[in-house]
Parts: sequence; structure tokens; C-alpha cells
Amino acid sequence: MTRGREVHLASRPVGEPTVDNFALVDAEVRAPSDGDVLVRNSFVSVDPYMRARMNDVKSYLPPFEVGEAMNGGAVGEVVESRSPELAAGDTVLHQKGWREYATGKAGEFRRVDPQRAPPSAYLGVLGTTGFTAWIGLVDIAQMKEGDVVFVSGAAGAVGSVAGQVARLRGAARVIGSAGSDEKVRHVLDDLGFDAAFNYKAAPVRHQLRAAAPEGIDVYFDNVGGDHLEAAINEFNDHGRAALCGAISQYNNVEPPSGPRNLGLVVPRRLTLRGYIILDHMDRYGAFIKEVGTWLASGAVRTRETIVDGIEQAPDAFIGLLRGENTGKMLVRITPR
Repeated sequence: MTRGREVHLASRPVGEPTVDNFALVDAEVRAPSDGDVLVRNSFVSVDPYMRARMNDVKSYLPPFEVGEAMNGGAVGEVVESRSPELAAGDTVLHQKGWREYATGKAGEFRRVDPQRAPPSAYLGVLGTTGFTAWIGLVDIAQMKEGDVVFVSGAAGAVGSVAGQVARLRGAARVIGSAGSDEKVRHVLDDLGFDAAFNYKAAPVRHQLRAAAPEGIDVYFDNVGGDHLEAAINEFNDHGRAALCGAISQYNNVEPPSGPRNLGLVVPRRLTLRGYIILDHMDRYGAFIKEVGTWLASGAVRTRETIVDGIEQAPDAFIGLLRGENTGKMLVRITPR
């Protein structure tokens, strides 16, 4: 019988998570029944939205249960199949992450092509991460050629793709914020943004105004807080914001203080729209066609921050929330 390690939620965090909120458990892996497959995970994704699932609150996804394995995006190889839908050796994408092995119905796993892109890319630029960026720019913010676009968290997994989508779709100017001078250089030199700034170096509102003297038309929000407030200040009339996340507030134990300038939304006729990627899966094919072509041609560049070993998943997740990653944060599962 196969055994594998998995990460459980040991306790609910108050404020920033610590390693004590997690437990590494050596568990028996269920053998596949008829219609099932057994998958050995290769890469596991850690993502900001998982912080909200550690709280016992109602949301668009159920909370993680204390004492049980966590879950999330993962990619791996089928090692045993009892379904005609998948065969041993297939590379699959699924939502049974935070563990070394996963067993489930074949319909819970989606075959991906490792010849088209490395398996890890299906958790990043060709997965939910890239899809979130593309939908936010194209459908939610309805970016048009000639728009000035501001992306917060521009060196992160979603923001790095969002800025490149904006550039490739004809934005007049793409501006990004990042949390270090090194990340700013990456955003400018590797990702092709027109301007970028270190949000820790000076108030965001001052740096954004200097980078966008004629205002902005689109804001892709990964951060919330002072970034959203600064964007509202700098919006031109009929500006549009795609509200993807608010990572600056995920560990808050007190209500956020702002944005304090929502009174500008009415006279400037702004649209601030939140969205959940699960509502837009009918657009996945269009996303893959466009972004997959850009990736194959080298027009889109990606970077990954990889941590080795399932036992390091809690540290990788905590590091993600602290902004220690550049690009997609992944945990690589090495066979024992």
C-alpha cells in the first residue's frame, strides 16, 4: 500500500500564518477503485486565496477543515489508472495539492500536454494564474488599445502576466508596482513594462502620479489598500478596475482603513469590478489560444520561485504572503 505525506491545517491563524498552523502527516494513500486514478504530484501551487480558506468564514470556496488535508492546484503523473479516460504516464492538472499522492475519479483530473509547455506552466501562465490575469484585463476591465494600465503586484504570478497581456494587446503605457528594487528591474527589463516603482520606497500615490502624469485608464488590483486608493485618485473619466485580490489585507485582524476616496467613483464614472475565475471557465479556450501562442513564440516570459519538498509547503505559502517570490510560487515534489 502506498503512503505519502500531506499537509493538514493544524489550527486557524490569527493574523499572519505561522508554521505551527500546519501539520505534516504521513498518511495511507487510497488505492484507486473503478473509475479512479492514482497520481504522483510533481508540483503543488500555493496561492494567496488560500489564506482566506484558513478562516472559518463563508466564501466562494469552503474553508479548510482543522485536522484535515488542505487542497489546491497541482500537476502530476498518473501512476495507476482504473479508468479509460486516463492512462498511466499521463500528465494531469487537478485540485488535490498539498500532498505527494492524490487519488480520485478520473473526471477530477484534466490531461495536459507536457510537450507544449513544462508541466509547472499549467499551474502558472497556462493555468488559473494566467487565466485570471487574462480575464481581468480582457473581460473585466475591458482594456482597449491605447489605454494606460497600472498593475499592482507586477512581479507576482498574476501581475506579471497581466502586464504582459496589456502590453501585447496594445496598451499605450503599462505601469507596475513591486516590493523591491530587484523586482522593479525584473518588471522593466524582463517583462517589458514601460514604468515601475518600489512601493516600499515612497507613498504609492506619489509614485503612481509621477509614472502616469496623464492618468490611468485601467487598474489591475492584486493588492488593495493604498494601491487601490492611489489608482482611484489617478483614474481618468470612465476608468475601469479589475479587482483580483487584496493581498495587503489578508492577514489583517482589524478592518482596513480605506480606500478613503470612493467619492470619486461617481463624478469620474468609474467601474470597480471584482471577479472570481470560476465564473469564466467558458473563456478558457480563448485564453489558451492567445496566451499559449505568445508563450510558444517567446512574447510572454515567465519566472518561477520553486521550493523543494512537500514539507516546505507551509514556508513557501508564508513566504508568498510576505512577497518573497518572483513570479509563480511552486513546491516541487521529489520522489522518496
